[in-house]
Amino acid sequence: MIFRLSDEEIWFPDPALAEEDGLLAVGGDLSSERLRLAYAHGIFPWFSEDDPILWYAPHERCVLFPDKVRVHKSMQQVFRQNRFSIRQDTAFEAVIRNCASVPRKGQDGTWITGAMQQAYLNLNRQGIAHSIEAWDGAVLAGGLYGLAVNGVFCGESMFSKVSNASKAALIWLCRHGGYRLIDCQLPNPHLMSLGAEMISRENYLAILQG
Repeated sequence: MIFRLSDEEIWFPDPALAEEDGLLAVGGDLSSERLRLAYAHGIFPWFSEDDPILWYAPHERCVLFPDKVRVHKSMQQVFRQNRFSIRQDTAFEAVIRNCASVPRKGQDGTWITGAMQQAYLNLNRQGIAHSIEAWDGAVLAGGLYGLAVNGVFCGESMFSKVSNASKAALIWLCRHGGYRLIDCQLPNPHLMSLGAEMISRENYLAILQG
């Protein structure tokens, strides 16, 4: 059953009631209060420009345990050579803008709409959303952004303009972010090669709310 949310009342149904594809609810808004409530219960928005707001709570979650991140030889060399300077929260707006605009293989368009960008900028100003940036000199070469929720980093998106830049940002986050878990939401070969794994929604929520 897919639940319909209103703009007036901020609530979410039990994530266990999500459809097989993870879709839980439609509608509502992207206010900071609603987004904070969503992420605290393992729910996130994911929709295209012309769609209503869609809220997902997947039955399985792609996650990275920071102490299990795989750093392959090529990336070890990147760090030894200090290929990138890694910074946090110095260019959040530029990171989210690049995540929305940098082309990805096999992907047409973006789900990071203008309204989404503004919503996460608001959360960044509140100290909830954060960016990890890989700089090549004065050039923003890659990075990622997400939300900090109860010791878990809920990753939203990443981009690279230079090879290995987003990987460097993610590995730095695992090593230095101080988080118990990195939530990657949905799997892809890039994440799995770094040691990401699938856990059940129940296990994810136990960690998130523990």
